[in-house]
Amino acid sequence: MRKIGVTIWRVTVIILVNLVAAGLLLNLTGHVPALSKVGSQGPEVTKIQTKLQEQGLYSGKIDGIYGSGTQQAVIKFQKQQGLTPDGIAGPATLQALGITDQSTGGSVGDFSSDDVALLARVVSAEARGEPYTGQVAVAAVILNRIEHPSFPNTLAGVIYQPGAFSCLTDGGINAPVADSAYKAVRDAINGWDPSGGAIYYYNPVKSTNKWIFSRPIITTIGEHRFCS
Repeated sequence: MRKIGVTIWRVTVIILVNLVAAGLLLNLTGHVPALSKVGSQGPEVTKIQTKLQEQGLYSGKIDGIYGSGTQQAVIKFQKQQGLTPDGIAGPATLQALGITDQSTGGSVGDFSSDDVALLARVVSAEARGEPYTGQVAVAAVILNRIEHPSFPNTLAGVIYQPGAFSCLTDGGINAPVADSAYKAVRDAINGWDPSGGAIYYYNPVKSTNKWIFSRPIITTIGEHRFCS
């Protein structure tokens, strides 16, 4: 009996140590929302199946279980929407399906879900291939312009100001939106500004605007220079 008691005590200690380690890991890395994919279960999967069924893309049972049938329906939907057809319901796919909350492009602070989606499109197009910090910085520049007297005082006004963003003229804004762009937008709206308060940014290799080179540089992130 004593040996059994010791064994149980040891197992309990091991479990407690693992739980503490997991907690520390979450504190160090931050919580990363899980994406709905094959094997996922729960209310979000039920919503995905319902939305896909409404569009005639899913004929299986709405059971909240993300199986191969749901995956194939998601791939069909992603192809229709011009999204990466990976069969994973990430933020961009959920946004396109109309399943939104603060972790998937929904309203954040004073900005509506439409605002978040628009800003994410611009960030994705303007900062594609840039480090994550650079994506947040691009979003921050746009938000900084809203508060600056030299620019329109609305998000749409800033984004659609003639000549403001090349993605509006070269069609980049219509490209599939990177999932990281939604997270970058949320971080910027919540106050993170890696640009240091910049109201302009440019790629010195691609820019043909001589005036922009005269602006005081605040910081450089990736291929972009951020300036005042």
